[in-house]
Amino acid sequence: MSDSGFGTSTLALALAGSAVTILSTSLGALPALAARDISRRSKDVLMGFSAGVMLAATAFSLVVPAIDLGEQRYASRFTAALVVGGSMLVGGLFLHLCNRYIPHEHFIKGQEGNAQAANLKRIWLFVLAIALHNFPEGLAVGTGVGSRSMEIAAPILVGIGLQDIPEGFVVALALMGVAYSRGQAVLVALYTGLVEGAAALVGFFATSFASGILPWALAFAGGSMLYVVSDEMIPESHRQEYAKEATAGLMVGFVLMMFLDVTLS
Repeated sequence: MSDSGFGTSTLALALAGSAVTILSTSLGALPALAARDISRRSKDVLMGFSAGVMLAATAFSLVVPAIDLGEQRYASRFTAALVVGGSMLVGGLFLHLCNRYIPHEHFIKGQEGNAQAANLKRIWLFVLAIALHNFPEGLAVGTGVGSRSMEIAAPILVGIGLQDIPEGFVVALALMGVAYSRGQAVLVALYTGLVEGAAALVGFFATSFASGILPWALAFAGGSMLYVVSDEMIPESHRQEYAKEATAGLMVGFVLMMFLDVTLS
């Protein structure tokens, strides 16, 4: 790895990675102030695009570097693959437990989590659902920046920032579709962007102060993102009659993220 691309202070790096996630989600939500609505087809295509970016980021920007770093650390590709595979499963289990026990509500699937959901306002249930969705993305950004390697960090920053924009737009429109105002929709996007930014800081400082966990952390973030894509994004984008369009969006997002990873690494 080379850290020649990082000449600023540790704090500046942490804040920069966090700011990317916050601003991308918020910027994506802003066009919703002027938009009345977009078709279900367009929403599914945008969701598919975001899922494709996250899938490619998981594979090329998180899992592959984690295996390479693990092989350097353990001098065994078998051990590296074992560590990365285990960390991915732990990341997926972590998101599963969060979904099971933290009260939240999806726009299509409805309420999930424990019985405390009944005691929260509906808008906060949406906030929690989106925050659970965005947490792995922020963790991936922070872990990438914490590696001090531009080869690892640049594709993650660009890719996650890119997919956060349409995602923020779709989320804002979805909130407006369930009778919330434009202002409330943008504020929710900002809140969830702040959660993603906080997750980026967690990932950054964890890998900065314990660099030995970097392969584990990258794989954990990858497993968390893979869980979100499979459990939420793909099913929600395929619930209507536009599954083929959503799949096309996914493939475009995947190829674009792969291209960014290859060219920016």
